[in-house]
Amino acid sequence: MANTRKIALHYLQHSSWSVLPAEDRELLELAAKAARNAYAPYSKFKVGAAIRMESGEIIPGSNQENASFPAGICAERTALHAAMTVLPKGEVESIAIVVPQVKGSKPVTPCGICRQALVEQERRQKGPMRLLMGIVKGPVIETFSAETLLPLSFDSSQLGRKPR
Repeated sequence: MANTRKIALHYLQHSSWSVLPAEDRELLELAAKAARNAYAPYSKFKVGAAIRMESGEIIPGSNQENASFPAGICAERTALHAAMTVLPKGEVESIAIVVPQVKGSKPVTPCGICRQALVEQERRQKGPMRLLMGIVKGPVIETFSAETLLPLSFDSSQLGRKPR
């Protein structure tokens, strides 16, 4: 017998950057600036990310493509891995993700691999992080946990062991 389950997503939709607090606007601006450093000669789809650590330190990242497409890395994971390299015991408070030149008016959300990496970080730090996903000076989607975007994520319990 099957049981029907329901998943609801809770997020905020902001009309523009201007309605956000100054620290959120700053994080989005730094993500947009990081996108200028993206290496995207194949897709021309530049993405920037900026992570604010609990300590207040901000770490940027941008996507880096490769002719062997699977070898590229997204902006979110570039920033996340840099943050954990510099501050391995640190906690991510927020991450802003910006695509400066997107078609349409809907903010771009992380790919599935990045969603999984962000959820893993939440488990690692035993707490959620905020996500701000925006278009330059346009609308912003805000979530209060990466798990909002990946509610049925894979985790260490499915491996039968806990991370060290």
